[in-house]
Amino acid sequence: MEQAIIEIHGLSKTYGSLKAVDNLNLRIQQGEIFGLLGPNGAGKSTTILMLLGLTEPTAGTARICGLDASRNPIPVKRKVGYMPDNVGFYNELSALENLKYIGRLNGIPEHEVETAAKDMLISVGLEAAMHKKAGTYSRGMKQRLGLADVLLKRPEVIILDEPTLGIDPAGVRDFLELIRQLNQEQGITILLSSHHLHQVQQVCSRVGIFVGGQLLAEGSVETLAADLFKADPHVVQVTLQKAATVSENELLQLPGVTKVNVADTAIEISGHADITPDIVRYFVHKGCDVTGVQKRTYGLDEIYQRYFENNIKENEVHNEKSTGLFQRSFFGRFKKR
Repeated sequence: MEQAIIEIHGLSKTYGSLKAVDNLNLRIQQGEIFGLLGPNGAGKSTTILMLLGLTEPTAGTARICGLDASRNPIPVKRKVGYMPDNVGFYNELSALENLKYIGRLNGIPEHEVETAAKDMLISVGLEAAMHKKAGTYSRGMKQRLGLADVLLKRPEVIILDEPTLGIDPAGVRDFLELIRQLNQEQGITILLSSHHLHQVQQVCSRVGIFVGGQLLAEGSVETLAADLFKADPHVVQVTLQKAATVSENELLQLPGVTKVNVADTAIEISGHADITPDIVRYFVHKGCDVTGVQKRTYGLDEIYQRYFENNIKENEVHNEKSTGLFQRSFFGRFKKR
């Protein structure tokens, strides 16, 4: 098996009775853009802190770039760049001055530090604003400056924790494209933590769905969709010009069709195979005026919602069983008396 650049085995973190991360197992290969997806409070940031050696795990191990993060936190920091959701700079200094200062802290020789800082600012699209004070920067510009800060030490892995918070849609698009370019041109492995599903789907090759401290699933969007919706992997939505009498039984007789939902002029047909041509021919033969035919593709919204709902149901069942056991145990004592 190919050596992973990030390896997490049985990783857990508890704070008193709260289990922030629960037995996490994950492998991320070199050169991937991996999205850690989940709501606020799911345990994403706690996992990142353990990967960086900034907090001790209660159990398990986290290895990054071949190093145990708990035992070798300083070497890990040399190889890994980390950008939190809120990046801080000296507002009275220019972007270039900020980066030169950071470069010196990272051990870049004085005769190289200015060139290195300028190169990084150019690479993130801030060449025209490098002499402006950081305090005048917009949120999106500060995030680009934060990325330049991370890249300055030439890391093998970049970890971005909610990097697009507070950025306008155009800025988000540009920032995600910048991440994609860095990955393609420099081969940098990127771990992106976010609760914005659409943004993660745009840029990540694989995702992990994180809920309640547990990794419920991981894989590409296509793989997760195929696994979750294998009962009805193909869904076609047909829109008619006006409502018509549609025989659900006739549609169900078509090969591969498993389910039909009719709502006025919209008909949704699910099945094991893609039989879109047969469906269209059926409606044309019936004399219906078809105004639209759309094949549904499952994205992260549907995938996440399904996993999230399943997790809630499982917890409810678990809680009901626990309550039942408690009640039988508790009231059984009085019956025995």
